[in-house]
Amino acid sequence: MKLESGQPEKPSLVIPGPDASRADQPDGWRLWWLAIRPKTLTISVAPVLAGGALAFADAGQLDPRPLAAALLGALAIQAGTNLYNDVGDALRGGDQPLRQGPPRVTALGWATPERVKRAALVCFALAALVGLYLAWLGGWPVVALGLASLLAGWAYSSGPRPIAYTPSGELFVIAFFGIGAVGGTYYLQTLSLTGQSIMVGAAMGAVAAAVLLANNYRDMEPDRLAGRRTLAIRVGIEASRRSTACCCCRPSRFWPRPWGRRAAGCAWGPCPSPCG
Repeated sequence: MKLESGQPEKPSLVIPGPDASRADQPDGWRLWWLAIRPKTLTISVAPVLAGGALAFADAGQLDPRPLAAALLGALAIQAGTNLYNDVGDALRGGDQPLRQGPPRVTALGWATPERVKRAALVCFALAALVGLYLAWLGGWPVVALGLASLLAGWAYSSGPRPIAYTPSGELFVIAFFGIGAVGGTYYLQTLSLTGQSIMVGAAMGAVAAAVLLANNYRDMEPDRLAGRRTLAIRVGIEASRRSTACCCCRPSRFWPRPWGRRAAGCAWGPCPSPCG
């Protein structure tokens, strides 16, 4: 079908409810559990654990309350980001039929875009409530990090130029799922920020970026059809492979002390393999 301008019309990939596969459709909490993509949530868990382990190594003590709150806040932000990504990709045509990976509830018609957006807002509201407690503990640096994280979570798949549709996705992951998460957790425990905590954050972020890069490499063709210009599309197949391997193997150089390496080993355990 052509528009009056002569350009082909981008078809909507939101499948109406009656046409969606009802045999595999979950309901209730299972639907939302699937929508937040639970297998990816370890990307939030790992840097928080690394920041806590590093703080314990440096200070000799660890307060479990801000650690648990930071973990809950990070999980809520990632869940909200995943939900916005689910609905954003469906409405923009990003969930092409050739796309691999877990089912997307909006594109399959299992939930309306409005419901998914409301669920994302609930997750962000939960993160904001947790952030009030963390801000009381850590002051304005925590407020700034929290607001930036919420804005970035929304902008990843929303707005006029979503981050997920640009080559900047990996930098976003390194900044917020690496340096921000590790550094923020470390700061809440010690009220300070060290060079090592930033390096550890960069290392954790590199591993998380490898997961995103591997996914984008896998979905290069459907992403190109949807108009996305991810880093994998920009640099090509071979460079994407080398970059993924570099993100997986080089972060070990960021650990300047034996304690740091041990902290990383504890935190990296939950990380999903980017090749899985």
